[in-house]
Amino acid sequence: MKTIRLSHLYDHGPRDVWRVATDLDCLQDAVRGLLAFEGLPRGAIKEGQVIDVKVSLFGLLPAQPYRMEVIAFSEDNMCFTSNEVGMGVRHWQHSLRVVPHARGAELIDVIEIEAGWRTSLIAAWARYMYKRRHKPRQLMLSRPSA
Repeated sequence: MKTIRLSHLYDHGPRDVWRVATDLDCLQDAVRGLLAFEGLPRGAIKEGQVIDVKVSLFGLLPAQPYRMEVIAFSEDNMCFTSNEVGMGVRHWQHSLRVVPHARGAELIDVIEIEAGWRTSLIAAWARYMYKRRHKPRQLMLSRPSA
């Protein structure tokens, strides 16, 4: 098992960062070019939600089944935890929280991954993918309609 911890700072309020981080439409925008989803619902995630989709790496490789279950969600504390499986991953637990910061907000991701002999490779991919979400989220937050 590998654990990845990432932290990103935003020049926006915690509630705005939370809204973008928990919106599935924003997720699709944040991973554009890396992942393509089939069947991803719209709107904000919620506790107990089970999301069954197909995911294609780069939108080029054949889409594979993937499941995300939101096992904990707190609007008040701006945190959630999801369990995810698919695409060769046995265990992918993602915990996200947004906390106030002097600059605005800090978004903290902790991802635990178990994928057998592919664990190190998939963990490296996950680190890259989660880092890459930061810039699109900054752009989303900077839009006047955000």
